[in-house]
Amino acid sequence: MKRNIVIATLTAAALAAGGTVAAFAAGDDEATATQRQADTNARAAADRDDESVTGDSADDDRTAAHRGSVTAAEAIAAALKHTPGTALAADFEDDGAGAWEVTVVRGDGSEHDVRIAPDSGKVLGAQRDADDDKDSDDRAELAAVKGASTDAREAALAAAAKGTVTEVGLDDDNGTVAWSAETVKDGKHGEWKVALDSGRVTQDRDED
Repeated sequence: MKRNIVIATLTAAALAAGGTVAAFAAGDDEATATQRQADTNARAAADRDDESVTGDSADDDRTAAHRGSVTAAEAIAAALKHTPGTALAADFEDDGAGAWEVTVVRGDGSEHDVRIAPDSGKVLGAQRDADDDKDSDDRAELAAVKGASTDAREAALAAAAKGTVTEVGLDDDNGTVAWSAETVKDGKHGEWKVALDSGRVTQDRDED
């Protein structure tokens, strides 16, 4: 009789312990499921963050990095050292290899495109524009630049206060010749006018 009572007691204790273990196991499973869900949510949030920077702003930032350490003003200076003359424009050509392309008019009137490495400032090559015949407007712009107080390099330096300069060139707006510069800052584009005489920078009204 006593033996049966002992066995029954031990059986009850085992069942109670098993239920406790099962409860702990169930709790562990629930905690694991909760942790898995939290991890899934975190990964989804990270994916959304990645998607939010894959638009134009991210492209602009990558392009800005691709330009390297050489600024538009430095590219113009390097081009003029190689090909003396009057710089009319500088533009970063992101065509795979990437390089600054500076347009220079020499004293004989010939137009040359000088390519500058964006990381070192070295001249990658220079080529005469086969179609460099100037019409009356081109000649007027060239004359205005030659007599101006602000050249292309100085215009690029002035516009750099508004962001990273990606392009600078001439613009004839309603008969008034001025430097036109494009910038990028924090993923946003800007367009500016730089006066030939004073170097004053104003927002391009065509952008409004």
